[in-house]
Amino acid sequence: MIKIKTREEIELMRESALIVSRTLGILAKEVKPGVTPLQLDKLAEEFIRDNGAEPAFLGLYDFPNSLCMSPNDQVVHGIPTNKPLEDGDIISIDCGSYKNGFYGDHAYTFPVGNVDEKTLQLLQVTKESLYEGVRAFRAGNRIGDVGNAIQVYAEKYGYGIVRELVGHGIGREMHEDPEMPNYGKKGRGKKFVEGMVVAIEPMVNMGTQKIKQHKDGWTITTKDNLPSAHFEHDVAIVDGKPELLSTFKYIYDALGIESNEEDEFRQIKI
Repeated sequence: MIKIKTREEIELMRESALIVSRTLGILAKEVKPGVTPLQLDKLAEEFIRDNGAEPAFLGLYDFPNSLCMSPNDQVVHGIPTNKPLEDGDIISIDCGSYKNGFYGDHAYTFPVGNVDEKTLQLLQVTKESLYEGVRAFRAGNRIGDVGNAIQVYAEKYGYGIVRELVGHGIGREMHEDPEMPNYGKKGRGKKFVEGMVVAIEPMVNMGTQKIKQHKDGWTITTKDNLPSAHFEHDVAIVDGKPELLSTFKYIYDALGIESNEEDEFRQIKI
């Protein structure tokens, strides 16, 4: 059952989402060769708690950490380790917070040091496919419209779209209806209405779409061991249109990047 949010609830969700955004901004300065994922995980947990929220992933379904950290050929749900990041790596950092009864959840894939152009293109296309999906999330459209927009964009570059893992509704629960696949046919699935809030999160592989799950029950990698990228935003339908509750602004501020990519999805200034 899809749970529609009031404007007041959407604003509370924005607060939770922005704690995640600010956490990712803090981490952006620290993602560099020699740093370990566990060091970043500790930093994130401290920042989230210092801002009056709880790390949403810690203990969720018995997950052992505050961040899902998935380097290189890991797709999602990677468990932070003590293995230092290396020059040329990429790493998806997926973060969640819980505050005022609502969850925030979004992700960014960071390059580590000097990353080759082929992999940087994967990151850029995956992020662009996210915004293609966000554009299709509007009143009157359907789940298949979002999935199709993401799929068509990413597959133009020969990339594989992960089928087994999907985006989701979000609110008082981390995972709510509806499921939001990153592939599909236009006009199929449930219709979007005012007040829906979802996490849209394309997971795009450089090679095959096929994945494998490891024995720890969490780690998922690409079948061909080629890199995978993952970007995620929390999005609400407000006045019939998509409005981002999360932002990559704090990441870009930390890295000195200028971007207007989110402007069309904002009705208030962050």
